[in-house]
Amino acid sequence: MGIRSFCYFNPIISKRMLLAIDIHYKSTYAKAVGVLFHWEDEVPQRIMTDIINTVADYEPGQFYKRELPCILQLLKQVDVNALEAIIVDGHVYIDNDKSFGLGGHLWQALGEKVPVIGMAKKAFHNTEQVATLIYRGQSKNPLFISCIGISKEKVLKKVKLLHGSYRIPTILKTLDQHTKNQ
Repeated sequence: MGIRSFCYFNPIISKRMLLAIDIHYKSTYAKAVGVLFHWEDEVPQRIMTDIINTVADYEPGQFYKRELPCILQLLKQVDVNALEAIIVDGHVYIDNDKSFGLGGHLWQALGEKVPVIGMAKKAFHNTEQVATLIYRGQSKNPLFISCIGISKEKVLKKVKLLHGSYRIPTILKTLDQHTKNQ
């Protein structure tokens, strides 16, 4: 069992939010961090953390088996049905046949009710039909965007408008910093 912060989302006081999640693996545990925000935010509305002491070993080609339990543990801190979407650092699909990657497995684990957006920094082989490249700011390196349960056109438009003039949106840089901090 993890040690949780006491940061809970109250959907009554706010419009629907997004939740971006990242996991950082330490030698004996994993640290899951989530940031709740609106599309236009520069800083998160809330940050939540969970420590997962039992983490599956990495299996090549089966990364979701390690990552998904950590994400599901963190999601116990929010009402996922009140979210507009969840953003993961990874792909929704791992090939053009739409075999699920981390994002697809998360969507399925949530009963196909909560949209999932994959924002990956690296391409995955054979995904040119299911992942769209977005160039932000002056970067010559794209983000690879995929989604399920939400309009691709909406996601692409919104990702381009996320705060920050660099490839990685400001809110995701903040997430990364919190994930890697002790």
